[in-house]
Amino acid sequence: MHSFVASTVVPVLALFKAQVTDSSFQQDIFYALATVCLLFIVGAIGLIDAGLVRRKNLLDTWVQKIVCALIAGGAMAIVGYAIWEIQYYNAFAIPNPVKQALKDWWLFGPDVTTFSQNLDPKLAPEADVFQIFLAFFMAYAAVGGALLHSAGLERVKAAPMFIICLVAGGLIIPIVLYLTWGSVSPLTNAGVHDYIGVYSLYIVVGVWALIIAMRAGPRIGAFATDPRTIGPVPHNLGWSAVGVTILMFAAPFAFLGCGFIIPDTGYFGISMTTSGFGIVLVNIFMSYIGGGLGGAIISYRTKNPIMGLIGVAAGYIGAGASLDIGKPWQILIVSFIASFVVYGVYLLLYRLRIDDKKIVPLALGGGIYGAIAGGVVGWGDKTGGYFGLTGKYALQNATINVGWQAIGVIVTVAIALVSGLVVILGLEKTIGLRVKDEEEVAGLDETYWGSPPPPYADTPHREGTVPGPLPGGGGRPVAGGVGVLQDKP
Repeated sequence: MHSFVASTVVPVLALFKAQVTDSSFQQDIFYALATVCLLFIVGAIGLIDAGLVRRKNLLDTWVQKIVCALIAGGAMAIVGYAIWEIQYYNAFAIPNPVKQALKDWWLFGPDVTTFSQNLDPKLAPEADVFQIFLAFFMAYAAVGGALLHSAGLERVKAAPMFIICLVAGGLIIPIVLYLTWGSVSPLTNAGVHDYIGVYSLYIVVGVWALIIAMRAGPRIGAFATDPRTIGPVPHNLGWSAVGVTILMFAAPFAFLGCGFIIPDTGYFGISMTTSGFGIVLVNIFMSYIGGGLGGAIISYRTKNPIMGLIGVAAGYIGAGASLDIGKPWQILIVSFIASFVVYGVYLLLYRLRIDDKKIVPLALGGGIYGAIAGGVVGWGDKTGGYFGLTGKYALQNATINVGWQAIGVIVTVAIALVSGLVVILGLEKTIGLRVKDEEEVAGLDETYWGSPPPPYADTPHREGTVPGPLPGGGGRPVAGGVGVLQDKP
C-alpha cells in the first residue's frame, strides 16, 4: 500500500502496463468500496448523534459534523498519509526516508499527482492501489473528525471544533498511525498489534474527547436542575437506531480494508498477521452479537435503550485489535465483556460529572480494553515485517503479547494527552471553547443558522414525561417549569 522506493515521474506519454493489470483493478475496486463504507460510517455517526441531541440543535449537529469530517479528511491528505509512509521508506532503506516519503506522498507530490500508468512500477509498484489507499486514509480521518465533534455536542463552538479536527486529522492521528498501524511501524515491528485502528483512531479520539468534555463542562441541565431547560434529553432515539443499523452494514467492508491482499498468497492484517476474509467477516458479526447482547442486558436492567444501541459499537471496538487473528468464539467473549467495560467507564464519568455518554466510554474505555484484549487473544502470534525483507524487518519477525500492547497504549495516551492539552487548552484560552449560556439555551440552530426549533422543543413548561439518561433509566414527570433529569445511578 505504498511506494517502497523513491518515485520518479516519467514523461506523460510513457505507459506502464504493469500498473493497470486485472489484479490491480480488482484491488482498486475493493479498496474503493472500503473507502466508501468508511464514509457511510461518518453518516451513521451523524444519525446516532442526531437522535441524541435536542431538537433545537439538530441542524447544527449535522452541519458541524460534516464540516469536521471534511476538515479532518482533508488535513490527512496534505501530509498525514506521507507521515505514515515513512515506516516503509525506512524498512526498504530508501535514502533520506523521511524527506523522500514526504516529498513523494504529500498532497503535491508525484505519487499523488501522477496517473498510475505513468509511474514506473519498479519505483512505484501498484501505484493505483496506493493512491486509492490515500483516499481510504482520508475517510479514516473523517471518521475521527466526526467522533471528535460528538464529544462537544450542543455546547462547543464551531471554530475551535474545526481547528481541533484539523490538527487531529492532519498531524496527531497520522503520527500514531506511523507508530502503531502498519507492518513495519516502529511499535508494530516490536510486537504491538492492531487491526481497525484501536490505537490511532479510538484511543487518540477518546483522550481528546475527554479533554474536550472536561474543559467545555457539562451541558446546562445535565447534572442539576435549571429552569431554562429540561436538560440534554434525546429527542428521537429512532434516528440513533437507524444510525447503528447503517453502521452494522458499512463496517464489515470498511474493516476488511484494514489489510493487505497478496495475490496467490492470501489476506493479511495491516500488521502482516496471517488472516482470512472469511474468518474476519465472521468475527465482525460475532463482535456485533457479543457487544449487542451485553448492551441489551444493561439496557433492560436500567430500563434505558441507549446501551442497547451503542453495544454493537462497544463490541467491535473492544474486539478491534483482534478481529483479524481471533477465533469467532474468542471474539464473542471479548465483545460481550466490552459492553460492560464501556458501561463502567460511563458510570465513572457520571460520578465525576463529566458530560459524555458515548465517545469517551466507547473510544477510550473500549479502545484501551480492545488493545489489551488483542494481546490476550493473539498472544504468541507472529506479526510485523514485510515480504522479501530480512533482519529486523523480516516477515512476521515480531510476536504479539500483552506487554507490548500495554506499551502501545501508554505511548498513544501520552501523545494524545500532551497534544490534546496543548491544542484544546490553547483554544480555550484564546478563542474559547463554549458557546454563551443564552446561545445554548436558545439552541445552536437558532444561534448559527437563524432556524428556531418548533415551539414545543426543550420547554420546561410543557407537562409530560422525558426519559432519564443512563444510568438512571426510566422516565419522570416534568411540570411547572421544574425539569430535571433523573440522574441517580
